[in-house]
Amino acid sequence: MKSEPEVIVVGAGVVGLSAALALQARGLSVEVLDREGPAAGASAGNAGAFAFTDILPLASPGILRKAPKWLLDPLGPLSVPPAYALRIAPWMWRFWHACAPARVAASTTAQTALMDLSRAELEPFLAATGTLSMLRKDGNLQVYESEGEFRASLPGWQARADHGIEFRHMEPEEMATLQPGLSPRFIRGTFTPGWYSVTDPRDFTLALADRFRAQGGRITRCEVTALSPAEGGVSVTCAGGEGRLAGKVVLAAGAHSRPLARGLGDRIPLETERGYNTTLPGDAFDLRTQITFGGHGFVITRLAGGIRVGGAVELGGLKLPPNYRRSDAMLKKAKAFLPGLATEGGTRWMGFRPSLPDTLPAIGPARSTPRVIHAFGHGHLGLTQCAGTARLVADLVTGAAPPIDLSPFSPQRF
Repeated sequence: MKSEPEVIVVGAGVVGLSAALALQARGLSVEVLDREGPAAGASAGNAGAFAFTDILPLASPGILRKAPKWLLDPLGPLSVPPAYALRIAPWMWRFWHACAPARVAASTTAQTALMDLSRAELEPFLAATGTLSMLRKDGNLQVYESEGEFRASLPGWQARADHGIEFRHMEPEEMATLQPGLSPRFIRGTFTPGWYSVTDPRDFTLALADRFRAQGGRITRCEVTALSPAEGGVSVTCAGGEGRLAGKVVLAAGAHSRPLARGLGDRIPLETERGYNTTLPGDAFDLRTQITFGGHGFVITRLAGGIRVGGAVELGGLKLPPNYRRSDAMLKKAKAFLPGLATEGGTRWMGFRPSLPDTLPAIGPARSTPRVIHAFGHGHLGLTQCAGTARLVADLVTGAAPPIDLSPFSPQRF
C-alpha cells in the first residue's frame, strides 16, 4: 500500500481537480484517483462557459410546456431512447415534482447563492492556479424566432433582474452589430455580458492537473469500486482489489458517482444527460460571442481550438451507444441559423453530464460517515461552479464554516 494521503479525491474532472487544488491550498496532502485520467469526460467536451447568469433550474414549468413537443422529435433538444424509458421513469417523476413553483423558487435561490460564490471565487482561483490567461469575457447572446418565444422568456429575465444580473434585450439591428451573420429568422435577442468562458475546457482541466502535480499532488489511474468507513479514515477499493486508506475522501466522480454513494447509504437519484457536440475548425465562422439557440436546446461557442456546436439533452444512461445523428442534427440547424458557417472538417463527441432532478448538485457529507464529502451532480454547470464547489469542499473537509447555506444541496435531501 502506498503512503496514505490526508485526502483522496475520486474524480479528475474539473470539479475534482478544483477541489484537490483548494485542499492543497489548505496545506493538505491529496491524491486524485480516476478511471481514465484528467479531463477524460464531460470536462473536456463542454461548451467552455462560466454561465453565472444561468440561475434558473432546468426543472421548471417552462420546460414542462416544451417537453412534450421536444420528446416527439428523437433528434430534438430533449430525448429519451426507448431502451432507457422505463429506467428513467423514477427520475422523470422527481423532475416533474421539482417543477412546482415553490420548489423552482427555492432552487433558484439556492442556485443563485452557489453562482454568486462561484463567480467571486473564480478569478482568485484562476490566478492561484496560473490559468487566469485562459479566461474570456465575451458574453452570451440568446436569440428568439418569434415574439411569443421572446415573451415567454421574460419571467426568467425578470428573475435574473431581481438577483442583480445584467442583461439587455436587442432588436435585429443591434444583434447584427454584436454578431454579424445571424439568420433574419431571429427577431429578438438578449445579451448577458456577465457570461464568461474559457479558451478550451480540456486544456483548462489539464492545466489544473499539471498545477496539482507540480505542487506535489499525485494523480493515479484507478477505477474506484467501493468506499467504506474505516478506523481513522476511509477505505478506498480499486478494481482488481488494490486498496488505499485516507483520512477523508471527496467523491467527485461525476456521472459515475451514484454506485459509490449508494455503497455509503446515500440513494441519490443521479442520472446521465448525454451531451453531443461537433467541434469545427477555428475559421468555420467569425463568432464574436457565445450564442444560445434556446428554442432548440444548443449553443455555439468559440474555443481556442475551433468552433463548438453542441448541447441538447439525451437521458440515456452510461451504457447505450452514442447516437451521433444528434450531433449532425444540431450542426444542420446551426448552418441554417448561421448561413455563413462552414460545417466541414468537424469532430463529433458525446459525454456524460451528471444530473439531479432539481438541477442542484449534491454537496455535503455522506450519510454513513462525515469523512466522505459528496461533490457531484452539477449537470451542465460543472465548469461554471467548479471554483465555488472547491471552496465549499475545502471548508467541509477542514471544518470551516461554509459561506452559503448548504441544506439545499444536501445529498440526503431526496
